[in-house]
Amino acid sequence: MRVDLKLFVTFWTSVPYLYLPTSIPLPFFSFSFVPDSQHVATVTNPLPAAFSDLLPHFLVEPDDVYIVKNKPVTLTCRSTPATQIYFKCNGEWVHQDDHLIERTVDPATGLPVMQVMIDISRQQVEKIFGLEDYWCQCVAWSTTGTQKSQKAYVRIAYLRKNFEEEPLGKEVALDQEVLLRCHPPEGVPTAEVEWLKNEEVIDPSADPNYHVTADHNLIIKQARLADTGNYTCVAKNIVARRRSSSASVTVYVNGGWSTWTGWSACSATCGRGWQKRTRSCTNPTPLNGGTSCEGQSVQKSACTATCPVDGGWSEWSKWSACGADCTAWRSRECTQPVPGTGGKDCQGLDLQSQNCTSELCPQSKFSCLSVSPASGPEDVALYVGIVAVALCLLLLLIVVVLVYRRKKEGLDADVADSSILTTGFQPVGIKPTKPENSHLLTIQPDLTTTTSSYQGSLRSRHEITGKFSVTNGPLLDPLPNGSHTLHNGKLPSDPAEFMNRLSAQSYFKTLPRDTANTSYGTFNFLGGRLTIPNTGVSLLIPPEAIPRGKIYEIYLTVQRKEDVRLPLAGCQTLLSPVVSCGPPGVMLTRPVILSMDHCSDASPENWTMRLKKQSYEGTWEDVLQVGEELPSDPYYCQLEAETCRIFTEQLGRFALVGESLSMVAAKRLKLLLFAPAYCTTLEYSIRVYCMDDTQDVLKEVMQMEKQLGGRLIDEPQVLLFKDSYHNLRLSIHDMPRAHWRSKLLAAYQEIPFYHIWSGSQRSLHCTFTLERLSLSTCELTCQLCVWQVEGEGQSFITLSCLPLDFLVLDNSAPALAGPSAFQIPYLIRQKICSSLDAPCPHGADWRLLAQRLKLERHLNFFACKASPTSVILDLWEAQHFHSGNLNQLAAVMAEIGKQEAMIFLVTDGEC
Repeated sequence: MRVDLKLFVTFWTSVPYLYLPTSIPLPFFSFSFVPDSQHVATVTNPLPAAFSDLLPHFLVEPDDVYIVKNKPVTLTCRSTPATQIYFKCNGEWVHQDDHLIERTVDPATGLPVMQVMIDISRQQVEKIFGLEDYWCQCVAWSTTGTQKSQKAYVRIAYLRKNFEEEPLGKEVALDQEVLLRCHPPEGVPTAEVEWLKNEEVIDPSADPNYHVTADHNLIIKQARLADTGNYTCVAKNIVARRRSSSASVTVYVNGGWSTWTGWSACSATCGRGWQKRTRSCTNPTPLNGGTSCEGQSVQKSACTATCPVDGGWSEWSKWSACGADCTAWRSRECTQPVPGTGGKDCQGLDLQSQNCTSELCPQSKFSCLSVSPASGPEDVALYVGIVAVALCLLLLLIVVVLVYRRKKEGLDADVADSSILTTGFQPVGIKPTKPENSHLLTIQPDLTTTTSSYQGSLRSRHEITGKFSVTNGPLLDPLPNGSHTLHNGKLPSDPAEFMNRLSAQSYFKTLPRDTANTSYGTFNFLGGRLTIPNTGVSLLIPPEAIPRGKIYEIYLTVQRKEDVRLPLAGCQTLLSPVVSCGPPGVMLTRPVILSMDHCSDASPENWTMRLKKQSYEGTWEDVLQVGEELPSDPYYCQLEAETCRIFTEQLGRFALVGESLSMVAAKRLKLLLFAPAYCTTLEYSIRVYCMDDTQDVLKEVMQMEKQLGGRLIDEPQVLLFKDSYHNLRLSIHDMPRAHWRSKLLAAYQEIPFYHIWSGSQRSLHCTFTLERLSLSTCELTCQLCVWQVEGEGQSFITLSCLPLDFLVLDNSAPALAGPSAFQIPYLIRQKICSSLDAPCPHGADWRLLAQRLKLERHLNFFACKASPTSVILDLWEAQHFHSGNLNQLAAVMAEIGKQEAMIFLVTDGEC
């Protein structure tokens, strides 16, 4: 029997399962249905009764596939137990004729197994391409119900030709990180990426110096010379393989200087000559276009070779008395002069003899050659005389030692024993007992130079009218308490703990642990100022230099020269203190201004000045040449007559070093005279300091003399010390000899040139020891002469009794934070900047402000800043910390012609 169920099935096409009337036994019927008016399926093999209640399950489900080019793909589905199985694609049944159906029986279970396969062409997928993904699903029937498989998506595979981003060639320094970018072409499926170096695949697991990021970029962590080559990005999928253009990577090596060779021997065997040393650009040698070394490969330095001195005989001594052998003797010594420095010894005899008589000896030969018994007492007398002379010499030696020790004990121990204070002073006219002795009274004088010159004003020796009293009490009356106290002020927290914390870090091992020359404070975006009183050193932190939301604890310190070794070569000399500010590495959004004194003369054309900075490794590097700054450099220097101001966005340790271009170049020395505050003995010492003309050295000497009990007895004077390789001489004159005498045996004392030019000894001085003949002597009139040996004259300093009122002490707070640290109120500053930053066609902008403030030399530097006016005002603040006058600045604004000149009348409440 056949029942036509077309109308019934058509009604149920939207239902996922096909339900038949229960009154019709399914095994006895065969039926046909047309779900889409096309499909027909028949049931011919009913399931065994034991498995009639099982739902079908899938043994194989269709998987996602890609159509490559025009090749169709096949989808396969297998299910058991199943009576019927068909595919539905994108919600529509696939025609029965497009199915390839296979029926088998599972030998293990005896259940029927049906497998169906269909082919999908490129045209079928392209019909709906762009609307949604093409998918197919398998549906299986059993007598119990139906099951659906997972959806299998069919996509058209492709890989476009052009890369979205290709790698670019680079030239990189050795050890630098290299990034090569690659964005592969669009494709389905997504392309895989690999990198080739010189056509060989890069394996990051084999070479950890290579790393491929998730977005396919290649990173060379530290470029090596072997990493030089051509790099290619390769993208591939099942469709195609694409290659990017090759990127050439060149790893270059910048040249580095080798260490200096030792100085060669002096070119002259006698007198002035030259010596040189060399270095080569081989550490490392420049490669692959790396830059060559900058600087000189040869350095020359003046030298003076001591001339050989040939020995000369002294005069013959008188003839001795006629001896028992009828012979008289006389002698001479090779001491005029003594041979030295390879000179020849004296030629000839140093002992002569002659017959005492004008004829043959009248005594018998026996009496002349032998000793008679009568001569015994005479020999005893001779021996007694020799012993007596020896005892007298021993006693004289003891007296000399006692006098020397008494004299040495009369001086302060710190002055007498310190090699820093006494090394290198050479009095004239004293023959040394030991060449290595460096005491003032025993150093061999430098007699190779016979000319003399002067620096400074000339004064006549007969102009001395001032006298000062020397009593058994204080030399000068004590000053009021605190009038000349040199200190740094109290820190808001424990300064010792702060310094210990900084010194514990490896980079700050040379920081002093005391706080005498250190200031620190806590700052935010409002900025502030750090000052070390009486040193001329300050750090201005402008507003907005510290990023908003950040708070930094910043320190400022002046390093003692014994704590920091600054390498100097050739004609270089230290012109400023060594200043540290930090901590290094903090992020600054605009430059801070570091101010410190320098001691060069007012002729910058005679100098090449460089700013040196110490690296983290401890080496000193040239970071700036004054006068040749570039606006893009992280450092900039404003050089004034006695002060240099450094703009820097990186904190650290700095020093200004000068190299003289000619012998005309000079550095300023400050001369200070000190004497004991109390005079209770007959001896009286005057100490003369010759030091760099910077405030930090003056402060250090004042503190040292305070500990030694000394008092300043004359106003400091300045001497220009030229780079002429001539020494500095000091002498004392015109003392009243009826009451005073000098205990210095030489005519003058001498400080070697290199001791002053190198600047390695901060408290360089020499001492004049005087003796008053009576304790009742209370007045001393004398004159001190200081000059550099050049043959032009002398520069005199007159000793007198002056009060210390000429010393201006800085009692400002070491740390000021926020608006109180600036002369210009914050709101006024903002208004000035907004008014002058915008260019004005008539020039009435920040450029005219810089011209009025005499800063036009730095226009290029100001122009490269986001707010040129702000940088100009920062410099004005640094220059006018003690003497800032807002009325003068308002007058300058009025000259510019800005209405904003009236903003200086803003009330405090507005600010």
